[in-house]
Amino acid sequence: MTPGAALALLPFAVAIGIWVAWSDMKFMKIPNKAVMALLAVWLVPGLLAVLLTGLPIMSWLWGWTLAGITLAIGFVMNATRLVGAGDAKFAAAMAPFFVGADPRMAFALFAACLLGAFVAHRGARLVGPLRSATTEWASWTHKDFPMGLALSGTLVFHLLLTIGSAF
Repeated sequence: MTPGAALALLPFAVAIGIWVAWSDMKFMKIPNKAVMALLAVWLVPGLLAVLLTGLPIMSWLWGWTLAGITLAIGFVMNATRLVGAGDAKFAAAMAPFFVGADPRMAFALFAACLLGAFVAHRGARLVGPLRSATTEWASWTHKDFPMGLALSGTLVFHLLLTIGSAF
């Protein structure tokens, strides 16, 4: 991923990331439409990034391969009840954006986002006015954690770090 491509894709990733995080906190579900929207970002603006920002076409193609591999792993993890189906599908849709990334850095970033999201979510549900304004949110009382919050953060921060690497 080139910094120019990351910059071009960032606005789409932020918008979809907010949608996914909100939906997962409110309903404990990541909509399939959000997953398809993120894949559409890789398809259309991603291809435009190849043409306009110098993203190599092989990187764009490998992104699709990475999405397929991640989806297969996600299905196995969902079947063994390690992750939710929406989380697995959204991770697969995110995967192309990480093509060429150092896996150690990607997993470290995810770990940091997961810890930050967990602390922020668990802390936020203790804030009375916030809790009162969002009483219908399923994640406040659900035993599971809304992983879409951490996944969205990971995608956005990855793109921001990629952009920052140009400076």
